[in-house]
Amino acid sequence: MSSTPVLFCADPLNPRAVDGHFAPEARQVRASGGTVALIDHDALLAGDAERAVARVPRGLGAAWYRGWMIPTDGYAALDLALAARDARLLVPPEHYRAAHQLPGWYGTFAAVTPASGWLPTAPGVVPEAAELARVARALPAGPGIVKDYVKSRKHEWDEACFVPELTDVAGLRRVVARLVELQEEFLAGGVVVRAFERFVGEEARVWWLDGEPRLLTPHPDSDAHAMVTPDLDQLRGPVRDLGVRFVTTDVARRDDGVWRVVEVGDAQVSDLHRATAPEEFAALLTDAPPSTSGNEA
Repeated sequence: MSSTPVLFCADPLNPRAVDGHFAPEARQVRASGGTVALIDHDALLAGDAERAVARVPRGLGAAWYRGWMIPTDGYAALDLALAARDARLLVPPEHYRAAHQLPGWYGTFAAVTPASGWLPTAPGVVPEAAELARVARALPAGPGIVKDYVKSRKHEWDEACFVPELTDVAGLRRVVARLVELQEEFLAGGVVVRAFERFVGEEARVWWLDGEPRLLTPHPDSDAHAMVTPDLDQLRGPVRDLGVRFVTTDVARRDDGVWRVVEVGDAQVSDLHRATAPEEFAALLTDAPPSTSGNEA
């Protein structure tokens, strides 16, 4: 079986080379006989998808993307630009959106993740107090957290993430306003409000390919190099129901001992923990078949 091509982000200062953050993975892809092609991530974010794919060989066929996060509209533009060069993404835009943004995956994982609600909003726009109150009323009373559709500001926990009491609408809006301010133009999709659950120990990241767990790593923010193996029995069904070929689930043990999903992501743009061997990850990409039944767009 021939190896599946991988599109990596180019180094902004050396467009003929892979971005240094992903270079070890690209070396392993090449070492296994795989094909590496480059896209210009900066050009893509600037709205020039045609320039972004100028170095992609024509006729490349189906390929993985591996690189920095792309807004969902930009990912769709990338897919169209690749199609003009007789190439395509193995994860189509609608599947990328489903795994990358919480509203896309939450319904499938609702039984195994904290209760959540959301409001679409543009960067710089803080939802009105009445709208936030409506979302909060649908959640359990008590503490919560806020984030956008993709990321939280957990490193600014007290000012832009944690809400001590969701029924305190003024306090909730104050934290949301700070989140919106700090995210600036990078606010993704809107504002998410989630019930707070207390976790113990370190988060683990599970990498799923075609519905099966293929790699277990510490969360990229973790200082740990080892972890307790999480119970994945309750996750197999939701992952398969989501129908996205390559996803990550960040899981943690709640203080009552139950494993819960903290976040879901498209694995193409999910980061690796520094202790993970790049050849382990590269093998997932190069060994995967070009398509699987039931996962085609």
